Amino acid sequence: MSDEKNLSDDLNDMLGDAKEGAKKAADKANELADEAKEKASEFADSAKETATEFTDSAKEAFSNATGENKKVLAGVLAILLGSLGIHKFILGYNKEGIILLVLTLVLGFFTCGIGASLAGIIGIIEGIIYLTKSDEEFYNTYQVGKKPWF
Repeated sequence: MSDEKNLSDDLNDMLGDAKEGAKKAADKANELADEAKEKASEFADSAKETATEFTDSAKEAFSNATGENKKVLAGVLAILLGSLGIHKFILGYNKEGIILLVLTLVLGFFTCGIGASLAGIIGIIEGIIYLTKSDEEFYNTYQVGKKPWF
């Protein structure tokens, strides 16, 4: 009976040690989880701040796009995305921008891309014209004079 009691005591001691080890591991895991939550929260706050700064900078850049800035923006967009008419919308020519967009999407679909190619060529030509004009000439022609095509 004494051997059974010693065995029972040993098993209880081992069980106690296992419980204590499991409790320490759980405490350490909770500490690491709290640390990870804190780091993730800091990262999220930093990302939000960076995104807000970028948004504010982009809004400022587009709202201040006048004169040379609008010329360069419209010229580059005309060359890169001319078939979509984005450069027309930048200059305030909404009707002409919609015409290019419809020409690309609708007519381009029915003509297997010929309409889109034509709109792309128009965009490239306009982009080159925009970028080769002087700032004053561009401003007087496209922003004051409202000349919508070429």
